Amino acid sequence: MTDYLPTFPIERHRLANGLDVVLQPDSHLPLVAVNLWYHVGSKNERPGKTGFAHLFEHMLFQGSVNVGTNDHFALLQKIGGVANGSTSYDRTNYYETVPSHQLELALWLESDRMGFLLPAMTQEKLDNQREVVMNERRQRVDNQPYGRAFEKLNQLVFPADHPYSWPVIGYMDDIEAARLEDVQHFFETYYRPNNAVLTLAGDCRPERALAMVEDYFGELPGAPPPPAVAASCEPTSGEQRAVLEDEVQLARLYIAYRIPAFGSRGWLLADLLASALTRGKSSPMYRDLVQRRQLAQDVSAAVLPTELESTFIVITTARPETSPDQLLAAVDEHLERAAHEVLPSHAFERCRNGLVTSYIEQLQSLDLRADLLSQSATFLGDPARYLDRLAAYQEATPREVREFAESSIAPPHRVVVTVVPGEAAA
Repeated sequence: MTDYLPTFPIERHRLANGLDVVLQPDSHLPLVAVNLWYHVGSKNERPGKTGFAHLFEHMLFQGSVNVGTNDHFALLQKIGGVANGSTSYDRTNYYETVPSHQLELALWLESDRMGFLLPAMTQEKLDNQREVVMNERRQRVDNQPYGRAFEKLNQLVFPADHPYSWPVIGYMDDIEAARLEDVQHFFETYYRPNNAVLTLAGDCRPERALAMVEDYFGELPGAPPPPAVAASCEPTSGEQRAVLEDEVQLARLYIAYRIPAFGSRGWLLADLLASALTRGKSSPMYRDLVQRRQLAQDVSAAVLPTELESTFIVITTARPETSPDQLLAAVDEHLERAAHEVLPSHAFERCRNGLVTSYIEQLQSLDLRADLLSQSATFLGDPARYLDRLAAYQEATPREVREFAESSIAPPHRVVVTVVPGEAAA
């Protein structure tokens, strides 16, 4: 059943300072993907101090003692490399893909800002990047059609003190109030070797690569483990609804359920269910809601890869003549059917094959492969567990997916956020 699974040679090492090092040699292309995960995201913040993880992602590109402001990108561009970073609820990652003979430069740049960024951090840099992040929030959330929907959804799905209840980008007042000493404390707490995974995937000899990692990262000091984050994972009580006005032409529904965390059996079954319901134009919800009854412009379902617990989300945009209640009733028909009827084998194979194909395509890309190995090392405790998802897809049965839908999706413990045009909100 699992003979087709793509396997790669993996070495794992831990430096004396706690840095977790994953090496995945692959000489097919003369490139190396360098992927550094810090196990810190917006969930490590607290109310009144939101947005720090994302703000700090920006600050790490503002130079260090040895690298000038914005020179991180400039140095990599000179040798044909690419780089960026991103922030989520549970992690912040920084990544470069470089010609294999330039690996040393990428390692030096990452180790330099891990070890020597703090002395070069200034109020001017903070003010500059704080304004950048505030503009980003205006563009992506406040002035974006449907931009506030996910923010409202999470506020209702999770209790106010739950670390997933606030947005990754943070609230505007909190970003504006960030002080230099707050950012410095955040760095000292979380940006340490023992809170990071460094993955190298591509054209590198493991023994040479490990020696370079030791040279550049080995003398950086570790620190006490960051404070653990705890959260109640009790399901949402009953159904909660909210209506948001926005400058949009069409109403849109966001329907969310709390489900088990990324990597669990429940999460994988939810992923299969989302795929079975909405993946592609031949999926039952698309064929019914969009094509046959023409109630919706679009429909999709997804699960979030989050560490403490996750959410199963259905999003659908109503056609002009369709009311939100009418569309919600039609969505519920499909969710109830999924909870009471086993998927036909051909439909189950379609959705499973689509997920397997998509995941294998990610593994063919060096940078995405490195990221998946960092994810498995950070969230699942072992980089080799990148195969768990593929094996679980292959082993799951339609009956298991139905049982998951019955226990987790069918009950009325959910949140529904409706975005409506103009003055129609209640």
